[in-house]
Amino acid sequence: PDLLPACNGEITTMSFLQDVVDILLQYVVKSFDRSTKVIDFHYPNELLQEYNWELADQPQTLEEILLNCRTTLKYAIKTGHPRYFNQLSTGLDMVGLAADWLTSAANTNMFTYEIAPVFVLLEYVTLRKMREMVGWPGGCGDGIFSPGGAISNMYAMLIARFKMFPEVKEKGMAAIPRLVAFTSEHSHFSVKKGAAALGIGTDSVILIRCDERGKMIPSDLERRILEAKQKGFVPFLVSATAGTTVYGAFDPLIAIADICKKYKIWMHVDGAWGGGLLMSRKHKWKLNGVERANSVTWNPHKMMGVPLQCSALLVREEGLMQSCNQMHASYLFQQDKHYDLSYDTGDKALQCGRHVDVFKLWLMWRAKGTTGFEAQIDKCLELAEYLYNKIKNREGYEMVFDGKPQHTNVCFWYIPPSLRSMEDNEERMSRLTKVAPVIKARMMEYGTTMVSYQPLGDKVNFFRMVISNPAATHQDIDFLIDEIERLGQDL
Repeated sequence: PDLLPACNGEITTMSFLQDVVDILLQYVVKSFDRSTKVIDFHYPNELLQEYNWELADQPQTLEEILLNCRTTLKYAIKTGHPRYFNQLSTGLDMVGLAADWLTSAANTNMFTYEIAPVFVLLEYVTLRKMREMVGWPGGCGDGIFSPGGAISNMYAMLIARFKMFPEVKEKGMAAIPRLVAFTSEHSHFSVKKGAAALGIGTDSVILIRCDERGKMIPSDLERRILEAKQKGFVPFLVSATAGTTVYGAFDPLIAIADICKKYKIWMHVDGAWGGGLLMSRKHKWKLNGVERANSVTWNPHKMMGVPLQCSALLVREEGLMQSCNQMHASYLFQQDKHYDLSYDTGDKALQCGRHVDVFKLWLMWRAKGTTGFEAQIDKCLELAEYLYNKIKNREGYEMVFDGKPQHTNVCFWYIPPSLRSMEDNEERMSRLTKVAPVIKARMMEYGTTMVSYQPLGDKVNFFRMVISNPAATHQDIDFLIDEIERLGQDL
């Protein structure tokens, strides 16, 4: 009650916020200290019992509030720690963090120029720059920052459907033929999720076979398109993946673009994970053909290390998002305002309230320049190659697929000594399935590092190592390998 806007609350407020900043700064320093744990793991019931988290009628003191802040960070996962490899989004960028603090202080909404003038202009500038990097002439087109790659992919489906059947907006799915979408069997689950949400249905998402490296096979795509058309379905979207979640594979975009052109189908590229490679002169060839897409998802919060969340959907045709989504709400988008209404971008979004995500990316881009992002990305890819070279012939390791990784995903099994001389049969498989989960559980209990695992198709649980944190070094990769061996040798 003593904080602003309370009468004479300035001094109390300043000292409270100073204390909060001190807590945050200590946490930031700890995040990069390799001698600290990545995670202080407790089971849910332990955490619930150890502290009182309940909400009460009576206020607590500011001392208790500061204690709450400390406790929360005590058990937070240090996603900026150089040995946290668990997700596609890792790292803690100082300029991005500063931008996030500023965004929270400004506390506004992205729907109109009226209430977010600078942020709206920065979104315009940044999206245009990203479209330029995709390769659309002069950065033409449209786009939006959305709450994550899954929503960006759903926007793409929504717009593709509207482009083919504009009447669906008023009349709904009953008024149009049965639609089908195509995506690879290694693609992100959000394509099916979007189809479910949009009333297209998950059965209408046809999964295309991949080669052994996880890339979509174009001939299979064409075969399935023809099959669908023979059944009387209408193919409306192909979602190609640039950087798959598990293998980090890049679909052959040029071949896919040719097929989309031939059958007049919307081509979407889900570059949520691999889009960042467009910043790198050395690696952007992996997205050759992306300039032929009708829409592209690109998540700067993954490979580029922008604080969560920051996901862009880019659309080649201007005006399409607006006509697809606008509802002309007269209390927000009055047509008789005194400035250029094209800067009231809110009506092209599905959301009404929309968080300011652009400022983190824009400020980091100013601080690093494109070359800074490039160096950061090249470093992560070099580390992945270092890991691959280190384990490809090392005793106790088996690669999930042959050849150098295309992205920073390195997929492998650790084979404990007890399994190394066993012949390849059912029993060995069922024992190998249990290895990664046990090592992962031990990693979390010791708190030393985190790396994710999963099964895929007929392959039992394997480690999927990903690197997107520029703070990681060769020593951290060495540490990870030693740790896996230390925690898994007795299995």
